[in-house]
Amino acid sequence: MPTVAIAIMCKTPRPGLSKTRLSPPLRPEECAEISGCFIRDLSSTISHLTLEGRSKGYAVYTPVGSARELTRFLPSSFGMVPQSEGDFGARLYKGIVDLLAIGHAGAILVNSDSPTLPRSILRQAVEAVLEGDRVVLSPALDGGYTLIGLSRPHRHLFDDITWSTETVYQQTLQRAQEIKLPVSVVGGWYDVDDAASFAMLEAEMDGRRPDFATDQTSELAPATRRFLEKRRIVSHVA
Repeated sequence: MPTVAIAIMCKTPRPGLSKTRLSPPLRPEECAEISGCFIRDLSSTISHLTLEGRSKGYAVYTPVGSARELTRFLPSSFGMVPQSEGDFGARLYKGIVDLLAIGHAGAILVNSDSPTLPRSILRQAVEAVLEGDRVVLSPALDGGYTLIGLSRPHRHLFDDITWSTETVYQQTLQRAQEIKLPVSVVGGWYDVDDAASFAMLEAEMDGRRPDFATDQTSELAPATRRFLEKRRIVSHVA
């Protein structure tokens, strides 16, 4: 049976280098800790999906040489692929190329900032990638995309994109149109990468579903939930 690689694009958590846009409200050491929680929760979601037999989980990680440090956040079943040099587009493209070269029928790259990303969205992406040559996208609330999937590498999709802006998703659609590549859009989600999205995460953990999440069931994200509960207790004591 053909399988799809589902890989988290991630940076090994380290204070001062991880999730820096979350400081404030978090301290640098908390940014590193919650980054590890995000990776742990998302990789667990992916690992459970792989039990259905159509996918395998990976971490496409940086910096090179930190694999052993990163493995403590990942299921033992996960593969490890180092990120390449270059801008974010170059690293995304090389990640796709490397995963396809392993022998998978498709590859999906997922951002590491969505700990509650529903398993159903990942399942939709796997099904869409297996349908043939196309780009599969999950639009993010901030104008980027939560995941991108391909069954063949298409470098043009990553060319001249103004990364970390609200136009990334639309620019990617434009690149696909330029090479006449079909687009499959699966359910969208949100990234936790600033104070506003962190507040949305806290609200979701308190049981208030995001307004856009009308037909998707969030994952429980237990590691992230424990982090937030511990932080809340400490702040109340202080």
